[in-house]
Amino acid sequence: MKKIAIIGFGVVGSGVYEIIRKNKDILTKKAGEEIDVKRILDIRDFSDHEEAHLFTKDFNDLVNDDEISIIVETMGGIKFAYDYTKAALSAGKSVVTSNKELVAAHGDEFFRIAKENNVRYLYEASVGGGIPIIRPLANDVSANCVEEISGILNGTTNYILTKMFKENDSFESALKTAQELGYAEKDPTADVDGIDACRKISILMSLATGKKFDSSNVNTIGIRGITAEDVQYAAAIGCTIKLIGRGFTKDGKANASVEPMLIPHSCPLSGIEDVFNGVLVKGNMVDELLFYGRGAGKLPTASAVVGDIVDIVRSPQYNDYFTWEDGDSSAVIPYEDVKARFFVRITEDKKDKVKAIFGDTEIIKGVSDYGFVTKKMSVADLEKGIEALGGIVGKIRLFK
Repeated sequence: MKKIAIIGFGVVGSGVYEIIRKNKDILTKKAGEEIDVKRILDIRDFSDHEEAHLFTKDFNDLVNDDEISIIVETMGGIKFAYDYTKAALSAGKSVVTSNKELVAAHGDEFFRIAKENNVRYLYEASVGGGIPIIRPLANDVSANCVEEISGILNGTTNYILTKMFKENDSFESALKTAQELGYAEKDPTADVDGIDACRKISILMSLATGKKFDSSNVNTIGIRGITAEDVQYAAAIGCTIKLIGRGFTKDGKANASVEPMLIPHSCPLSGIEDVFNGVLVKGNMVDELLFYGRGAGKLPTASAVVGDIVDIVRSPQYNDYFTWEDGDSSAVIPYEDVKARFFVRITEDKKDKVKAIFGDTEIIKGVSDYGFVTKKMSVADLEKGIEALGGIVGKIRLFK
């Protein structure tokens, strides 16, 4: 019997407990032996819980228990989660996590400690919730050079943008509804400002390249600036707007960004709505693969965590399938050098300057201003053109 401990009995942690209890027989068959929860660490009072004897507020009860071989960290945040994870790995216990912030910041360090102690550090639930993406990247696409990863990586922002397109809601109204339904936190900063998606694309690019892609190198723009008129312009050119985490590799270097993008209706990502997530992976041999499903939620996320537990029970010794090494900032392609097309909004007095600066392009009339699509150009050249125009109302990058 493999005995585990859970740190943090919130939404995901309680989901892990529930799955292990409800699917006991299935898990035993798939893992090759029974999996049991021996301890749960949480500072709150769970004296009314049906298994209250499992709960403790002392981490030493977990790390010093020789019967516990796997610790599940679902508490989130950095400070305590970092200390607990490092101590657990150093004590020869494998760790499974759903903590995207921690993996993005310290994954490379934890892999080294896991290797030193011949244990494992797995994190499937940190990116796609219930969507399998880490394991396919590490295993199923391993015959490929991953050229590009593009994804709707945050269900909250996707829900907000869906409301704006489907029901003509304003950003503020859609956000309020998302909060009322529990899709958005009281403080929605991590979601709407792109921070959550930034951490996730940095993890995916780190795994894809084998080198840490630090989240500080991800150019990040959220959705607070998206307006009803942006939605109307998008519809006029046959697109929708999604917050996209996108990374690509070229000549041994890589770039990643998170920003609202205009997605043509022909792209599979355009039809992914509400709180669902989707990730497109392009390999040089397999071409494009789409991973789709619920990117968050109690049981979908817990399902990914338990999948990692089963993996460790089957194969408890360290391997480097899911790891990356230290990164090098010199291998990062600057955002200013990225080439793309952009939809640019301008005031009426700028119309006559557009063709002279950006070349032949159609001017589109909006409700209160005008817009046009640039040719493919670098971000740096776009900014030079904007300066020559004398300023703009706004801009959004096109996906293709």
